[in-house]
Amino acid sequence: MHEAPSASLLAACAALALLGFWALGARNRLVKLRNRIAAAWAQVHDSGLQRGQALVPLVAALRLPFGAEQGALDSVLAAHTQAQQTAMRMTAAPVSAASAQAWVAGEAALAAAASRMLALLDQQAALRTEEPVASLLAALNAAQARLPFARQLFNQAAAPYNQALLLFPTRLLVPMFRYAPAGVL
Repeated sequence: MHEAPSASLLAACAALALLGFWALGARNRLVKLRNRIAAAWAQVHDSGLQRGQALVPLVAALRLPFGAEQGALDSVLAAHTQAQQTAMRMTAAPVSAASAQAWVAGEAALAAAASRMLALLDQQAALRTEEPVASLLAALNAAQARLPFARQLFNQAAAPYNQALLLFPTRLLVPMFRYAPAGVL
């Protein structure tokens, strides 16, 4: 003959089931927030790719007129390569704070090198109106204008994720799933 389960056993099973459903829901929420971060990163990455599609040909177009400034142009290409590498690292792990930090550093190096190149271009104002330089500059400026907005969207996607990691009782799950705060751009 079977004995009926005790009330305390039923209560323990119900509590365990409730805890399991809560943990699954909390994990799903964190995954959803991480996916938003990845989608926001895709917009940042697209803006960076568009900038690169204008920047590299612009450097090539300026090689001949900037014969004495090849070092400045080479530094733009080197910084662009570094920025691409950090972007690939960020694409592989868009929630990684270390990847975000590396990307920000790569972007700062690229911005400094590009600023120097544009300052040199300002010294030859007539060159700005000649093709293909004029159209490449327009494309570069358009991509540069989109980048801050894409970065802001990324940071806005990272904020709720980082906040969710700190909330009790969700923060109890963080070590179990090895989640870490997202970096900011």
